[in-house]
Amino acid sequence: MRQACPVPATGSPDHAHPHGHAHTATLRRLEKSSGSLAASAIARMDETLPWYRAMPPENRSWIGLVAQAGIAAFTEWFRHPETPQAISTDVFGTAPRELTRAITLRQTVEMVRTTIEVMESAIDEVAAPGDEGALREALLVYAREIAFATAQVYAQAAEARGAWDARLESLVVNAVLSGEADEGALSRAAALGWNSPEYVAVVLGTAPDGDSELTVEAIRRASRHAKLQVLTGVLGNRLVVIAGGSDDPLRTAKHLIGPFAAGPVVAGPVVGDLLSATRSAAAATAGLKACSAWPDAPRPVLADDLLPERAMAGDTTARDQLVEEIYRPLEEAGSALLETLSVYLEQASSLEGAARMLFVHPNTVRYRLRRVTDVTGWSPSDVRSAFTLRVALILGRLVDRDPRS
Repeated sequence: MRQACPVPATGSPDHAHPHGHAHTATLRRLEKSSGSLAASAIARMDETLPWYRAMPPENRSWIGLVAQAGIAAFTEWFRHPETPQAISTDVFGTAPRELTRAITLRQTVEMVRTTIEVMESAIDEVAAPGDEGALREALLVYAREIAFATAQVYAQAAEARGAWDARLESLVVNAVLSGEADEGALSRAAALGWNSPEYVAVVLGTAPDGDSELTVEAIRRASRHAKLQVLTGVLGNRLVVIAGGSDDPLRTAKHLIGPFAAGPVVAGPVVGDLLSATRSAAAATAGLKACSAWPDAPRPVLADDLLPERAMAGDTTARDQLVEEIYRPLEEAGSALLETLSVYLEQASSLEGAARMLFVHPNTVRYRLRRVTDVTGWSPSDVRSAFTLRVALILGRLVDRDPRS
């Protein structure tokens, strides 16, 4: 276990040991009995603590050493009650730091309680005649100190793990955001408890001022409430959340939006795993940069809803997506759809005007526009969708007329 800072034994030596160093006989008995007391403590644990019986032999061996060290530390403390003792170092320093992961704080408390109970039950046998009260009182004071030391050891171990986990998480988040996620990022994420959910999306926005740890903790609380897995961090002025467990990125962003500062919050598209999350992060990043071009954008907003602005801002991925997901399907569906959509948009979204220009019945225009919606997923009758469709048509024509394409 991780060594803690020295914990001074409290309590006046005159109060705990009214005869000062006059316990020579009791000390000799304590020293002689320490081995048998430790063995009795281990036997009691094996008898009463199911979790101890289920542990691997190596961990049981370390716990035995901790019990022996605790009894030896009490003997030394009883010998020199006026000297502050580093109880946590004496007792828990005998075990490896990894043991704090193997046994919980509750289990450690049960282990300490069992050892103290064994020692208390042996007071009448160990104490020299007339020393029973002094030894019992000393054990009570020592039990209090060992309880404080136990709490301190676990608190320090938790702080160390928290700091280490935060560094790991920052590495994973940065790797995804920079497009450099690899198998190493997967290993780090697994160490943080990420269990490879089927759906993953990245949500980006501005981080609030103040303590970033509080912001991260607020995201974690929101994710627990929404039953989402998250990897999160504050990078510069950006709050980045990699969320797993939902196939609806907009719903995910709405669940997590509380801790973000004022301003746009953009959700990247859903992808299948953490390595693919680099694509979701790239889309969210491009959307966040381009969001100023759409002042009335909803909050949060999908990166895919910002495709026109992203394309105009130079995002080649958005340009390709508009061409491949809108223009090409319309082209493959027949020239009538492309022509009808183009004329309809040029005629200020007028069915009658488009019908006159095309020499067809308005119902034919209406049918073809429904087909456009079926093929692309964007409705020409919606103002925002019409803008997206118009940009896609422009980009598609430019690509077709570019001899390099």
